[in-house]
Amino acid sequence: MAPLSKLDQIRSGAGFIAALDQSGGSTPKALRLYGVEDDAWGSEDEMFDLIHAMRARIVAAPAFTGQKVIGAILFEQTMNREFDGMPAAQHLWEAQQVVPFLKIDKGLEDETLGVQLLRPIPGLKEKLARAAGKGIFGTKERSVIHAANAEGIKQIVDQQFELADAVLDSGLVPIIEPEVNINAPDKAEAEDILLAEIAAALDARPEGRDVILKLTLPTTENLYAPLIAHPRVLQVVALSGGYSRDEANTKLAGNAGMIASFSRALTEGLSAQQSDDEFNSMIATSIGSIHAASST
Repeated sequence: MAPLSKLDQIRSGAGFIAALDQSGGSTPKALRLYGVEDDAWGSEDEMFDLIHAMRARIVAAPAFTGQKVIGAILFEQTMNREFDGMPAAQHLWEAQQVVPFLKIDKGLEDETLGVQLLRPIPGLKEKLARAAGKGIFGTKERSVIHAANAEGIKQIVDQQFELADAVLDSGLVPIIEPEVNINAPDKAEAEDILLAEIAAALDARPEGRDVILKLTLPTTENLYAPLIAHPRVLQVVALSGGYSRDEANTKLAGNAGMIASFSRALTEGLSAQQSDDEFNSMIATSIGSIHAASST
């Protein structure tokens, strides 16, 4: 059998997408959860060296292959580094059949109308060209919805699809991520508004302008079934959003056709103090459980 292309690997859905894209702002917390305290580094460069070591250890685990992990989202610094002596994106695909994506957003604007839009992305065209040249398949861009404000949610969706078109024009595939805060008091109502806005945007898209959607696990099970079935959608993936791995897996299993793209839930239980055998056993258990929940 001929090997799958990157597009086929993502479209097949026989696994989940690992989110290994903690940025500068979220890295200290990720390291603390991994058992590395703030006094372990004296500069930002040292901090990024430590988080890269964690990511490299995850990627090197025997269970981290395209059989269950179909894609991985990288931080830009990770894209510019190596795994096992090979450029990171090249190693993921050629050695493991894991499709590489790149986080391209530069953080969030202050909250207005109940949402946080994406900040401008300087040098976007050049960044996308560099990513394509390194073998990156697609991008991820995250904005956040905090309240069921119809005007704000429309602005989020409009901005996300505008950026998606720039990504597609560069030859890459966008992961659109309008996260709904799991603690929003009107989360279910916000998700209903978001569903309608995304559906309208998808209906207006011409053939060949397909996207991936990354959405918070919904309050109403199978809410996003119409998006999963939409011809302009390659995959609908779920973010864990602060839920524990067990809770995220349970919620994911109740949403047919939705697969995971977990970050914190994936790395839960991993520790810098674990032996390689302990670490590899833990990550194998995590990958197995997330893969099972993604296979419903």
